Amino acid sequence: MHVLLVEDDPSMRAALQRTLDRRGFAVDACGDGREALARWQARPPDVLVLDLTLPGLDGLDVLRQGRQAGLATPVLLLTARGTVGDRVLGLNAGADDYLPKPFDLDELEARVRALGRRRSTPRDQAGTSELRMGALRLDRDSGAVYSGDAVLELTPRESALLQALMARPGHALTKERLFELVFPGDQDVQYEAVEVVVYRLRKKLAGTGVNLMTLRGLGYLIKAA
Repeated sequence: MHVLLVEDDPSMRAALQRTLDRRGFAVDACGDGREALARWQARPPDVLVLDLTLPGLDGLDVLRQGRQAGLATPVLLLTARGTVGDRVLGLNAGADDYLPKPFDLDELEARVRALGRRRSTPRDQAGTSELRMGALRLDRDSGAVYSGDAVLELTPRESALLQALMARPGHALTKERLFELVFPGDQDVQYEAVEVVVYRLRKKLAGTGVNLMTLRGLGYLIKAA
């Protein structure tokens, strides 16, 4: 699993890189926000581990600009900012998870692996890396979603939910199954969180020729309008 580690403190960056290397990850590391964004765009990793306080470009700005460019990499925020407001800002900017400092290295590994599993959905029987429906096109290799030629700005959780549904068009997936795919390993999250992701994704699909439908008692499905 390829991890891009962005941490401005040299000693912590070196320690985290050594730890992740020893645990089987292929780690690239840097300590500057602008360099991090350039590396992310040039070679999207499987997981981005991103500190919020960075020189050059703040971590939240790195995250926002990456998402605006269509980068769907799962992002784990490392933050010393302990307030709920700061964590909400990060999640709203497109982060998938956060880990407040100081943290346990075993927990860091577990969260990185959980995010990495989000990118490992099997390909369909035709072996294609691309899914299409209506005006939507989903590139499974990069995680990017297009409406026509334009990148559809989705959070990784929205992208994970859309990919799961597009892999089985016309078939309902239960809330429980979608929860496993969208929130892997997130034991503190309730099943109702899936409804929030569905609500946000449904609004973003308006005008794409694809409808996200709720089937009471069965779950959710998508189909061409």
